[in-house]
Amino acid sequence: MANLDPQAEKYLQAFNQMPPIHKMDPKTVREMLSKAPGKVTLEPLSRVEDKMIPVSLDDEISCRIYVPKGEGPFPLFVYYHGGGWVLGDIESVDSSCRMIANRTESIVVSVNYRLAPEYKFPIPVEDAYAALEWVYKNGSIFNGDITRLAVGGDSVGGNLATGVSMMARDRKGPDITAQVLIYPPTNLEFNTESHQKFSKGFGLDREQLVWFRDHYLGNEEDRYNEYASPLISKNLSGLPPAIVITAENDVLRDEGRAYAERLKCFGVQVEYSCEAGMIHGFFAHMAVFPKNIESTVSKICKFLSNTKYKS
Repeated sequence: MANLDPQAEKYLQAFNQMPPIHKMDPKTVREMLSKAPGKVTLEPLSRVEDKMIPVSLDDEISCRIYVPKGEGPFPLFVYYHGGGWVLGDIESVDSSCRMIANRTESIVVSVNYRLAPEYKFPIPVEDAYAALEWVYKNGSIFNGDITRLAVGGDSVGGNLATGVSMMARDRKGPDITAQVLIYPPTNLEFNTESHQKFSKGFGLDREQLVWFRDHYLGNEEDRYNEYASPLISKNLSGLPPAIVITAENDVLRDEGRAYAERLKCFGVQVEYSCEAGMIHGFFAHMAVFPKNIESTVSKICKFLSNTKYKS
């Protein structure tokens, strides 16, 4: 029997009564989730504003900028939401990003990258990288310190953060000082022990993962691209310090831990933590898991304080 937190068990009892998303089309799932209850009291900040980021000659994406109280200049934290590359938006992580901004005393820029299947790989990760470049170019305008620049995200947002970090290294782009990876998918083969143990009934079923992957990737070859599956990369050297946080009862647990271990093998400074009793997706549910999110953010703060991000 899994070691489930009582709140997680209660959440799953309700969640598992919902129609399985892998049997629906993305548009229907998005509409269903947009009507889901769960409002929370939002933490106040000095300023919150939405901006548009150009990602090509003809397209742009939105972002939300969270500025904490204080004089600054503040470190910059580029955040990518979860949702399997198919679902989610900046609204889904609004409360979590507010907490990150306040606790880390950072300007958080939450990115609305374009979603699959309308925009397949590599468009979402290219959007994520374009957002990083935009923040690096414009961060000082909204009182950010571009010499202290982190990337991070939850679930596939963490996956995008890994891709962005590798792109910045490979393209000699912005100098990223830290990665914050919250239960990220790191190998799109889905073949670990935790994939078997938690394949059904724990908030992210294996069938759902395959549904997400098939919508995201354009072909079989994409599965082996290191910007999609960073764990299989032949070179993880030269990447920013990272904190990898997994959930105990999550299909993605083992590949997150494996990625942390592999980063260490390449000489990257890494901290790893597994949230006891938790399930996939907890970080985006402030109304359900406020104490667990607070605990996770505290670990992120401690990690960042040990990097030049907070120096």
